Amino acid sequence: MSHVITGGAIVGGVCGQPITHSMSPVIHNAWIAAAGLDAAYVPFAPAADQFETFVDGLRGGAVRGLNVTIPFKERALAVADTASDLARMAGAANLLLFSEDGRVHADNTDGPGLLGAIAIQAPGFDVTAAPVVILGAGGAARGAVAALLLAGAPRIAVVNRTVARAEELADTFGERVVAKGEDALPALLPEAGLVINATSLGLGGGSGPAADLTLTPKTAVVMDMVYKPLRTEFLRRAEAAGRRTVDGLEMLLRQAIPTFEAIYGQAPSPAVDVRVLALKLLGEV
Repeated sequence: MSHVITGGAIVGGVCGQPITHSMSPVIHNAWIAAAGLDAAYVPFAPAADQFETFVDGLRGGAVRGLNVTIPFKERALAVADTASDLARMAGAANLLLFSEDGRVHADNTDGPGLLGAIAIQAPGFDVTAAPVVILGAGGAARGAVAALLLAGAPRIAVVNRTVARAEELADTFGERVVAKGEDALPALLPEAGLVINATSLGLGGGSGPAADLTLTPKTAVVMDMVYKPLRTEFLRRAEAAGRRTVDGLEMLLRQAIPTFEAIYGQAPSPAVDVRVLALKLLGEV
């Protein structure tokens, strides 16, 4: 039976710049079709300087919810009227929910998605056992720091080419989070239990961050938030060093579940293997 959309459809979507790489429409529309919902999930790519105008135009609930990705996550929190504790702690939001009264609520499912992906692909990993190194200081890094602190990470080093940006992030989280420049990596990596690429480096097949992953302990886990390609250059280097890896697609899938529930009011069907669907579209199977 084909998926029918009527004038009463519940509409959700994803907003970023660029947005053509996003797998979110594929994932959510597969869940929508499986549930037989009168609904749709669509991509939006407002001009970089028009994000706030775009969000304000959605007030009133014509669109029920909107995922937010690079480069708008921090601005998404700022434009909202209310926010979850996790979004406020992260200083960034990847989900905006629109009420009929015109109010906008911000949430952040990136952190729970990150922890869920690690639990699936690096089972038994103990986030409390060793320091974490996060490469990048944007909205994605903020969500990761917030979730990892709540999960008990003892210390987090945020490494960024522009150290001032990392310092701005670290200052909002307290003494367990430190800001470092890329020249600090040789000293940080030998102690790291978890290394995360929270930059867009590697998207589309380019080179990932210049971190020598052979310096990490053999028990370290390496994660890349980029999922296109699935096996980024950063993850391939980690695999070559014999490290366990976690891919960005699994994080995307884990954060998408609470997003779907928030927008469409029900859990996605477990009968749909969206990872296999996504892998086919990525040309991985």
